[in-house]
Amino acid sequence: MVRLLLAGLFAYTAYRVAVRIIDEVPGNVAPLDMPGDERRRLRRQSAAMGVEPKR
Repeated sequence: MVRLLLAGLFAYTAYRVAVRIIDEVPGNVAPLDMPGDERRRLRRQSAAMGVEPKR
């Protein structure tokens, strides 16, 4: 019974910490680019410059 109470208390504390951290992040933060986006961007940049990408 005590273990169940401790597990519940730990879960609630972890939840409250996660909510506090999420609330501290400002709303205007740009999301990180996915790895595939970088390759696509480099291809577009190379095409705009008239250069074939080297592989």
